[in-house]
Amino acid sequence: MNVQRWIATQEPNWKRLDNLLQKAEKKGIKSLSALEIKDLASLYRSVSADLARARTNKVGVTLTQDLQKLTSRSYNQIYQGHHRQEWQAVKEFYLWRFPQLVRENWIYIAIATGIFWLAGIIGWWYAWQDPVFISITVPPSLIHKVRDEGELWMGSIVGIEPLASSGITINNLLVSFAAVAGGITAGIYTMFIMAFNGLSVGVIATLVGQNNLAYPFWAFVFPHGALELPAIFLAGGAGLLIGKAIVFPGKYRRLYALRLNGVKAAQLLFGIVPMLVIAGAIEGFFSPNPFIPNPIKYLVGISLFCSLVSYCNRQHGSGTSPSGGRGTSRTKFGVSAHRGNLGVSSRQKKG
Repeated sequence: MNVQRWIATQEPNWKRLDNLLQKAEKKGIKSLSALEIKDLASLYRSVSADLARARTNKVGVTLTQDLQKLTSRSYNQIYQGHHRQEWQAVKEFYLWRFPQLVRENWIYIAIATGIFWLAGIIGWWYAWQDPVFISITVPPSLIHKVRDEGELWMGSIVGIEPLASSGITINNLLVSFAAVAGGITAGIYTMFIMAFNGLSVGVIATLVGQNNLAYPFWAFVFPHGALELPAIFLAGGAGLLIGKAIVFPGKYRRLYALRLNGVKAAQLLFGIVPMLVIAGAIEGFFSPNPFIPNPIKYLVGISLFCSLVSYCNRQHGSGTSPSGGRGTSRTKFGVSAHRGNLGVSSRQKKG
């Protein structure tokens, strides 16, 4: 190989890559245009091949080291930038896409919420009418604690807060996963989970009410329930969304409708995970704390719920979500991608 001719041929590419890297290192990868990012990726592959050739032909230590540095800098910009974009996508999801999903699928969430509270009202009414109904649905140890000792059972959490918090979070996550997965039964199991949990809350509300413990009980529930219960309702809505695709696929083939709604359900589930983690921490450390006055607990619960409602109503300044609106957006490395009607082709539509 003629080394001098090879260097003269390749050196413009090296300089071009160095200039792009300097710009990216000073102003960030986003400062590059789509064409420049494409050139950066192409030149990175070219310089990597040049480095291998330089090592094979032993063209000199200095040149080899320079090419090594150029290759390393390119790698850092391309792949670290890729990871930064992934984290940015997560940030954008929680800032804009998740609230948009909640608004778009409000009817399924409302149905899940309605099933929960309807079952709760039924449980509350039956428990007031027939005390035996309480003994059927509530554990005997809990009934003994409330009726015979005149105390709530939450005091057992005090002293084991970390363990209780993690256990509560895991249990709530399992309930949410089951509610979403229950959609595959045409939503029947999802509705059962909503009804069962609502019924339990209604019966327990009657139990504490009959024993003059309603005020401290709801003071315990309000802080974490402001996030925990809406998260369960969202999971129920996600399950019903899957069930709807099975029972009423609409203009799409059932399998394709299931895929579309399954993606939305998975995104809703992904969105509620932080809500359940925060709720678990509150239920483990804050809600049962005997040193925090009950009015403060009520105030915190109301504030958290109002904040959640405000968050779910947030809309992107441009009127569309960065990850869900119509129009075009830049994907990795600046490639334009059209968003709008989910790219449904005639093969996926009925008829």
